[in-house]
Amino acid sequence: MKFVKKLVMTTAAASFAFGAASFGATAAEKWDMPMAYNDGNFHTKNGKLFAEAVGTCTGGELTITVHGGGSLFKGNEIKRAVRTGQAQIGERLLSAHANENVVFGFDSVPFLATSFSASEKLKKAANSTLTDILAKQNLVLLYSVPWPPQGLYFKKAINSVSDMKGIKFRAYNAATARLAELSGMLPVQIEAAELVQALATGVADSFISSGSTGYDKKVWEHLSHFYDTQAWLPRNTVFANKAAFDALPKTAQNCLKSSAMLAGAAGTARSEQLTGWYLTQLAANGMKVGGPGEKLAAELKAIGATMSAEWSKAAGEAGAAIVKAYSSMK
Repeated sequence: MKFVKKLVMTTAAASFAFGAASFGATAAEKWDMPMAYNDGNFHTKNGKLFAEAVGTCTGGELTITVHGGGSLFKGNEIKRAVRTGQAQIGERLLSAHANENVVFGFDSVPFLATSFSASEKLKKAANSTLTDILAKQNLVLLYSVPWPPQGLYFKKAINSVSDMKGIKFRAYNAATARLAELSGMLPVQIEAAELVQALATGVADSFISSGSTGYDKKVWEHLSHFYDTQAWLPRNTVFANKAAFDALPKTAQNCLKSSAMLAGAAGTARSEQLTGWYLTQLAANGMKVGGPGEKLAAELKAIGATMSAEWSKAAGEAGAAIVKAYSSMK
């Protein structure tokens, strides 16, 4: 984590030169930043470094307090809280709001972008569309960071989709709920903060997520198998209340933007760096970790094709434009 912090402070110091000097006559501004994941998670650590960089850049005239683990607002409350001004800035998995706008699920289309480089290209392809949609919701897009590739967790060996039938599956957005339906599982909507309890009480017996979630939640205490399907790389997105952002001096806005640019790059680098380590830790704690068998992989690909077609149709022209722009970058 040292390289991330060094990078943050270097950029913040450079920004300080054009930012801090202009704040002297302005009263200090204090912002709250709710985040859904616990303080040990790399997204939350990255958010804290971002907040630190903003404070340095503005000479302490804009301070951001990070509230991890859903302690200020639960994950499903964060976007609305920032939109309505209850919090000035926050982080949320936008795909969990695909019911508001299908485009929000662009990063959860199965097997569309399955690597960090592909995820970065897909983000760039969607960025202008997302910026416009969020602006209409009184939100300013600042940065996003991908999770490691998604895999399937179970409490037994799974050799084909038929083995999944009837399993209670934790869903966190429309895409994961649809995956459960198409594979014969029973989707149960559960936020990250409630996952361990759900597994312990049998409310859920499986889920799809990255190795990060499995490690953070110590899921080896309840589950036994992880299949590294690399289905997609969902993104946590940080956004600010537009009215609060617009009320800041231009120098403060510049500090937020420059620090956000860094946080996106540093967080992505950290996610990629940790990907293999997380899987090693799952195996070290007794889980069976590996790719899906040939039959299961083929069946999941077929489900992915169905879901991709459904998303493209539902997302309309905006979705088609994103996919076209992304394809042109390959």
